[in-house]
Amino acid sequence: MQIEQHSFLVTGGASGLGEAVVRAIVAQGGKVVIADLNESAGQALTDELGANSRFVRCDITSGEDVQAAVDMAERAFGGLQGSINCAGIAVVQKLLDRENKPADLEAFSRGVHINLVGSFNVARLVAASIAKRVAAGAYASNADNGIIINTASIAAFDGQVGQASYSSSKAGVVGLTLPLARELSRHGIRVMTIAPGVFATPMMDTIPEKAREQLEAGVPYPKRLGAPNEFAKLVTHIIDNAYLNGEVIRLDGAIRMV
Repeated sequence: MQIEQHSFLVTGGASGLGEAVVRAIVAQGGKVVIADLNESAGQALTDELGANSRFVRCDITSGEDVQAAVDMAERAFGGLQGSINCAGIAVVQKLLDRENKPADLEAFSRGVHINLVGSFNVARLVAASIAKRVAAGAYASNADNGIIINTASIAAFDGQVGQASYSSSKAGVVGLTLPLARELSRHGIRVMTIAPGVFATPMMDTIPEKAREQLEAGVPYPKRLGAPNEFAKLVTHIIDNAYLNGEVIRLDGAIRMV
């Protein structure tokens, strides 16, 4: 699928990996609906990028919010060809604290609800929009009509102590990939997942410099944090390469967390 003149929904698109994806798509002639909870950053990015972008405040766990974002894409750009879901949170807590008190169940559930249920929510509504247009003859059958790209994490495979919520939710995102790809194949919609390693995002700015240096040292090559534009480059390649489907790609400089 070409990016030029096609429209995409990017969740978490106001900052970090999502912002890099938004910029890359617009730079290649595509159109983007930026869905994010950060209204000031999202609107500022839309103002900067111009007519090929729109912003909508969106909680990805809300069916109404995501449908409003899909509807905006249909109104503004005449349809939707795909989504890149970058929205998510990291919940850090041990199963038992130092006094052997159990973890907070609500915090665990919140991570799973946003990262996993939110990803499913975006996928189901974007797929419905594309499938309806395919059924109506707007897109060709047996063609590359749509793409859904979800964001997991290397924590899905190499979860650390305290990452039970984050790791299990991202493992769930990995688990969505193949069954959704198989189901949506009849509509010409592909489903892919990227599992990024340690990236230089706003979330990383909150950790101490020493911890950041340790993370960088753990990457075999290149020995640094990943750049958001490297994530965006993989997204644009996945969109362009029609034979990539039903797979999870680790983008991590060969790091394996122990």
